[in-house]
Amino acid sequence: MIETVAGQVAVAVTFERLFALLRRLNPPHDLSLTAASTLRILESDGPHRLSELAAKEGVTQPAMTQVVSRLERDALAVRGADPHDGRVVVVDITPAGRDLLRHRRAARAEKLFALLDTLSPADRAAILAAIPAFDRLADR
Repeated sequence: MIETVAGQVAVAVTFERLFALLRRLNPPHDLSLTAASTLRILESDGPHRLSELAAKEGVTQPAMTQVVSRLERDALAVRGADPHDGRVVVVDITPAGRDLLRHRRAARAEKLFALLDTLSPADRAAILAAIPAFDRLADR
């Protein structure tokens, strides 16, 4: 556990800086963060109701409706009937949405690994060693 407030703030600031770096590595003229995150949820967890997506993203349902409408307009997501309750509308990712996520990840990975190559072998090893812990943190 990080014992001091200063240490906790330092960790938070580092994560903020890393998040900003990852955003800068996205292809230009790309999706909004919420749209990309929504596609990632649909890709990993399957179809969702709009209200579920809004709750997971921490946005209002009207805001999520706009996000999904843009994704649908761009053929990255599609609305359909819930197979368990035909009265309910769910949103799912399309093959084009999956392709876009693969492209974004590949472009980001290429740029990220170019940056990692500028670090010392010890720094690269430390980062790689921390990945399982970051995955566990992200799962919480």
